[in-house]
Amino acid sequence: MADDKNDFVSQLQIRTKQFVLRSIKVFKALPPTEEARVIGKQFLRSASSVGANYRAVCRARSQNEFFSKISITVEEADESLFWMEIMSEAGILPSGKLNALMTEAEELIKILSKARKTVR
Repeated sequence: MADDKNDFVSQLQIRTKQFVLRSIKVFKALPPTEEARVIGKQFLRSASSVGANYRAVCRARSQNEFFSKISITVEEADESLFWMEIMSEAGILPSGKLNALMTEAEELIKILSKARKTVR
């Protein structure tokens, strides 16, 4: 059972790191416009926070700290999804370049939200 939990945690660490790396590629693909620069920076901050905060979740020293850090991770994943929706709807990037990463954000939000519910 402990091995299953460790495997899950390790796989989610990899997955959140890959989310950050894929987000960097999206950021690099943005057009050189002022609105893309502003929205892109917001997106990159929130997306990179997903991976960093999940790492912090894994090092939580208490249930309260775990809950707090995983809540931040859920919020940052949701904010990342929001900025991708804005990029798509504003025509900054075609939705085809964002769909797979948006799906990943939605899946991470579901997984992390469920993990948060197990604490409370």
